[in-house]
Amino acid sequence: MSKHTITVTVNGQEQTGEVESRLLLVHFIREDLSLTGTHIGCDTTSCGACTVLLNGRAVKSCTLFAVQANGKNVETVEGVAQNGQLHPLQEGFWEKHGLQCGYCTPGMIMSAKYLLGQNPNPSEAEIRQAISGNLCRCTGYNNIVKAILYAAEKLNAPEEVAA
Repeated sequence: MSKHTITVTVNGQEQTGEVESRLLLVHFIREDLSLTGTHIGCDTTSCGACTVLLNGRAVKSCTLFAVQANGKNVETVEGVAQNGQLHPLQEGFWEKHGLQCGYCTPGMIMSAKYLLGQNPNPSEAEIRQAISGNLCRCTGYNNIVKAILYAAEKLNAPEEVAA
């Protein structure tokens, strides 16, 4: 197998690795970089547990080779919280009980983050469409939708001014 040296910026940090041509991006993230928040669910693009942002777009990392990410930016669920502060999506999943087992949660959060970046004030129908590529076997989706609506509201709220 031929090896390739790739450099990928992951959650703002440049990462270089030597990978085989056939190595999937999800395996590079989990095994080479030890970022295990990105889950492997189905290996067939059906479940969305492996969703990450690649140059700002939601992609299923089990469908891309690591070499395809060379020179690109990848954001995983580990990069969502900033400076020890949960992102409103993470808060929403907590506050609105948007998770049970949590297996689908990283992929749901990344898909929702992409949606809110494109549409800061989505309707319930738009949210359901945006997460339709992510499967959850526990929640029935209602609380996931509520969590994303919570995040949208919080992200759209005017900044509080300290006195």
